[in-house]
Amino acid sequence: MVKRYQMSAPRQLLTRALLFRHVRQSSTAAALVEDNVELPLTYLEGFPKPDLKHAETIVALPRGQSGKNISAKERKAGRIPSIIFEQEDGQHGGNKRLISVQNNQIKKLVNHLGRSYFLSRLFDLEVRPDVESEDIIEKVRVLPRLLHLHASTDAVLNVTFLRAPSNALLKVDVPLVFIGDDVSPGLKKGSYLNIIKRTVKFLCPADIIPPFIEVDLSELDVGQKLVMGDLKVHPALKLVRPKEEPICKIAGARVSDSKKSK
Repeated sequence: MVKRYQMSAPRQLLTRALLFRHVRQSSTAAALVEDNVELPLTYLEGFPKPDLKHAETIVALPRGQSGKNISAKERKAGRIPSIIFEQEDGQHGGNKRLISVQNNQIKKLVNHLGRSYFLSRLFDLEVRPDVESEDIIEKVRVLPRLLHLHASTDAVLNVTFLRAPSNALLKVDVPLVFIGDDVSPGLKKGSYLNIIKRTVKFLCPADIIPPFIEVDLSELDVGQKLVMGDLKVHPALKLVRPKEEPICKIAGARVSDSKKSK
């Protein structure tokens, strides 16, 4: 039997969570807003935490110009043209830096973590004058926001990063991990799991972005469903979409399975 997570948070932590919920939100697709809360939020016991073994520093080089010709030269040299934004549209704060990252490193991270997990994980990023140089022009924590892939080869063409300081609130598509399927009453009866969402967008304080969210199927029977509001998450996380939107449902037996049983 899969153990269900319990939502127990210290009073002080809940107070900070409420403060975060009332911070003004940006109208952009990915929001990063300043906040004056001094006490950092922390991961709670019983909730997924980022695995430190996957931590890696992304090495970047400064890029002075943009454009198709410049981007083509960068890719030919084994680099991916990239941008670090203060916010996704680059229009708020003006803190924008053109960089290039190493194709081999990004390709390895995306292949190892998976696209959804790569786009929901924070990384340290160091801008250096040269890949082999020990000098660091800038060191910043970032969240990969957009990953532009080639339609035919899946080669990474561009990467967009967002700065992720501790006082940031970021909209993140958090991957879902489904558990408890081995004990689900509905699945034991021969029904099947209809997965409607594989990620759910949350407004997250940068210091507690979950690597994934577990969806417990252990009590679901035939015809029952789970919605976004059923997800067990840190109380400081806020759903971006309506909580009534469905995530998954235990549907009736497949037509092919019904024919086999006759």
